[in-house]
Amino acid sequence: MMKKFLALLLSVCLLAALCAGCGSTQTTAEDPATDETTAAGTEDPVTIRLGGLKGPTSMGMVKLLSDNDAGTTTNHYAFTMAGSADELTPKMLQGELDILAVPVNLGSVLYNNSEGSVQLLAVNTLGVIYIVEKGGQTVTDWESLRGQTIYATGKGSTPEYALNYLLEENGLDPATDVTIEWKSEPSEIVAQMAAEDHVVAMLPQPFVTVAQDKFSDLQIAIDLTEEWDSLDNGSQLNTAGLIVRTEFAQEHPEAVAAFLKEYAASTEYVNANVAEAAQLVGQYDIVEASVAEKAIPYCNIVCITGEEMKTSVEGYFQVLFDQNPASVGGTLPGDDFYYIAQE
Repeated sequence: MMKKFLALLLSVCLLAALCAGCGSTQTTAEDPATDETTAAGTEDPVTIRLGGLKGPTSMGMVKLLSDNDAGTTTNHYAFTMAGSADELTPKMLQGELDILAVPVNLGSVLYNNSEGSVQLLAVNTLGVIYIVEKGGQTVTDWESLRGQTIYATGKGSTPEYALNYLLEENGLDPATDVTIEWKSEPSEIVAQMAAEDHVVAMLPQPFVTVAQDKFSDLQIAIDLTEEWDSLDNGSQLNTAGLIVRTEFAQEHPEAVAAFLKEYAASTEYVNANVAEAAQLVGQYDIVEASVAEKAIPYCNIVCITGEEMKTSVEGYFQVLFDQNPASVGGTLPGDDFYYIAQE
């Protein structure tokens, strides 16, 4: 069983390479304090051990981290960042992290393989994937992709499933109507662009921004998030979310509520103050500030919670499950996977 779980975890973690930036150096904030609860039942400030990945999945939390360093947050946060999800998920399962930003379907995999020891707290990043074109303007809609070669990353993980789903929903057979050339990482696609005059590719942010800095004739042709929304199927294209240890959420509901409030305020700040937020993104070594400033408007940073989160994710998981049940851990998660605060 352990071997199956590790194999499953590895396949799902492929998406983390797209959600994360380059590098895998792990950084940890200093010192976590002991959690305490007063006799009256009102919690004292709680230290929440928070984990995140380099890339868009952590961009929304930078104002929270900055406020934490200034000592103005309700909770205390001990932040650990890594380049890939497989560096942090074992810590989550071993009780060494309390809240972690990961690809949203990885949360379902962990839930299904740990007897519900984690819950989905919020969606924090919608789609970050785009169809881009270098050296021409031939791609105007899905039909214009017919007969084209698309260079892409993420085979066997959610980018492939999302692309296949959207192609099919728009009348194209991924196996016959387009040629998809799979690359192991976005840098290979950038190299392809340097070698060819005309390239159509599927890339995630912030790699779209990086590529645009190299090639002035590179344009975004199709926004997969907008295209998913246009289907009006009740779900959304979700990239990442925040998972919480179920035990922690049960023991510290007030701390979790305070975190969600502070996290939502942080995402609002990031979206409304891009230049300032980009400097914080660079300060916390998530992505270079210059790249972040251009990428943030295209990263769909959000904080979606409660029933809205559940509706958004359930439909998305159904799409993944229909293509590959292993992508969500073999079965769709139960209602208890979704953290819904009690009034």
